[in-house]
Amino acid sequence: MPVFWQWLATFLPNLFHSSIRISELAIIPDMELIVQRFAHIFVRLSEDPEDTVQNQIRNNETRNIHAAGHGFFPVKFFPMQIGPMHIVAAVVALLTLTFPAMSQVVLTATTRAAAMAKLSPELAELSRSTEMGAPNAVPRSSGSQNLGSPGLGSPDLGSGSWVRVIVQFQQRPASEHIARVQNLGGRFHRRLDLVQSGVFTVPASALGEIASAREVRFISLDHGLEAADDLTNAAVGADVAFQSGHDGTGVTVAVIDSGINDTNPDFFQSTGSASRVLYHQDFTGTSIQDAAGNVVYDTYGHGTHVAGILGGNGKLSNGKYRGVAANVNFVDLRVLDQNGGGSDSNVIAAIQQAISLKSAYNIRVINLSLGRPVWNYYASDPLCQAVEAAWQAGIVVVVAAGNYGRLDVDGSDGYGTITAPGNDPLILTVGAMKSMETTSRTDDLIASYSSKGPTTYDHVVKPDILAPGNLVNSVIAHGSTLEAEYPDNRVSGVADGNFDYFTLSGTSMATPVVSGAVALLLQQNAALTPDQIKARLMKTAYKTFPGSSVAMDPVTGATYTSYYDMFTVGAGYLDVGAGLQNTDLAAATVGAALSPAALYDATSGTVSLADGNSVVNASSVVWGNSVVWGNSVVWGNSVVWGNSVVWGNSVVWGNNTLAGFSVVWGNSTGNGGTAGSSVVWGNSAALSQASSVAAKGDE
Repeated sequence: MPVFWQWLATFLPNLFHSSIRISELAIIPDMELIVQRFAHIFVRLSEDPEDTVQNQIRNNETRNIHAAGHGFFPVKFFPMQIGPMHIVAAVVALLTLTFPAMSQVVLTATTRAAAMAKLSPELAELSRSTEMGAPNAVPRSSGSQNLGSPGLGSPDLGSGSWVRVIVQFQQRPASEHIARVQNLGGRFHRRLDLVQSGVFTVPASALGEIASAREVRFISLDHGLEAADDLTNAAVGADVAFQSGHDGTGVTVAVIDSGINDTNPDFFQSTGSASRVLYHQDFTGTSIQDAAGNVVYDTYGHGTHVAGILGGNGKLSNGKYRGVAANVNFVDLRVLDQNGGGSDSNVIAAIQQAISLKSAYNIRVINLSLGRPVWNYYASDPLCQAVEAAWQAGIVVVVAAGNYGRLDVDGSDGYGTITAPGNDPLILTVGAMKSMETTSRTDDLIASYSSKGPTTYDHVVKPDILAPGNLVNSVIAHGSTLEAEYPDNRVSGVADGNFDYFTLSGTSMATPVVSGAVALLLQQNAALTPDQIKARLMKTAYKTFPGSSVAMDPVTGATYTSYYDMFTVGAGYLDVGAGLQNTDLAAATVGAALSPAALYDATSGTVSLADGNSVVNASSVVWGNSVVWGNSVVWGNSVVWGNSVVWGNSVVWGNNTLAGFSVVWGNSTGNGGTAGSSVVWGNSAALSQASSVAAKGDE
């Protein structure tokens, strides 16, 4: 009872004096759930001894505060916002003082609710099904996507008895924290100190008890995660950079992918046969040897292709298939196996290593041509936390947007399909364009498969920028899985007549184009911060587009109509030459170029941009009112205010009674609205259409 009294004393002043309107209590079907939800909020406030929630409220009254997996807490200082269910919840609490038996119900519900709140949605569902005596009723994720190769990953959850998870702790896990999970049957795999976490395989039945420990902050699945030309450089103006002497010299990019086979001369230094890949490390634990016993760093073929787009020198094609930054150095961190499969923990460990190697190799850029569906708010996602840590360490993180732009769930038309960690507002997220087999950018069109915003849960405006990603020729990894699966995609190099190159499509291919551009800017001015680079590339992006375009899938013959709104094209099409010529500087602080959040007002039927919803920084000069960084400069007038674009006929701006509208914006479309995550990401049949993108691309 003393603990209960303490909780009550903490909760009631916050409820009545701060007037917190908690959307979770809006519709509650029965008394038991009332008690559970009430206890849920009870514990959240009692576990915040430094009153950080209230400090955030005082700092910004209208900001949506995300609280460790609890969803958004819309906050406004107006007493009448306390609804009837809040009063009912308070009455329930007071009744426990009169009826001691009820206090035990509340305490039991409190403990369970607190534990459930620390589990990601799919783990919470798994825990509940296990408690109900159905351990095999395992919710399956729809898999993860290779953002530049075919196929979906295997399900994230195992047989139902065991599950591989990432346990986030309140601090870096000590030996006793790890031992406590092991004592509950968990098997320890790896520390992830970068995000104060450990990777475990645990019994599904133990999830609730593990989560109930005070030192545990959040538990999520160790999700399966997979990887997402001669005309590319001309389309983005990289040839101009090369002619002016910018080739990435002195800059190192960490390519976190399936590995880099650097025996190809396209990766040699300009002065000889030494490789520009300075460091290799495998995080998959799988073989890197071929049948003859030779070391082959890339057995899948994706990472080598990505690295060639970024920084191949085109030696075997006499420069025809030269990369954007042809003399950049590489650090190769292998997280995808021979089938293109990996996991969140692999990628987080690789990012952690990239940060630790930053000074030794001058790593200034991380390229992540990979992703997986978004299962939670970015602030609770350890993968997003890892990319933010790299950004804060001074490394520009460039991530693929995803290949789900054709996904049409209830008329959603591919909106709301940005993959993680591209959903994080801090980093630079890249969508794909088609070069249309010409050197001019004026006829280039959006690739229909390029994922569109806003992001699931958080409604962040993504992608940030576009680059060529359709039918891109780059270095082949001989003997790789992709070469064996798609032999017709091999391309001859003009220097020796052999099949030295390979054609792939996807936002995986667009991402290294932007990473190469970042390397060029850093070669020109090494003092630029990640936010300054992001802001400059977005400001100088090419912003002239048609209102819409139609593309065809060459495999199925299906046609897709794309609208050129900000959720499709972001700030525009990468222009390397304009970026190098520009000298404007955003603030050097972390979060200065934060991608904004889109807020739908159900009353007026309008969509507005917020400064952002990041735990890093709530202000962003890029989206401010200044002349240099105003909306019209970053986005372009035709993109933001064109009659046929933002306020056109696409589902994002359509009738809110349409099913597709709810898929994108969620059932609750106010500032704290929830996205239709289970609808968008829960349909494996719909997601499987992305598998043909890499091989055949878009027409």
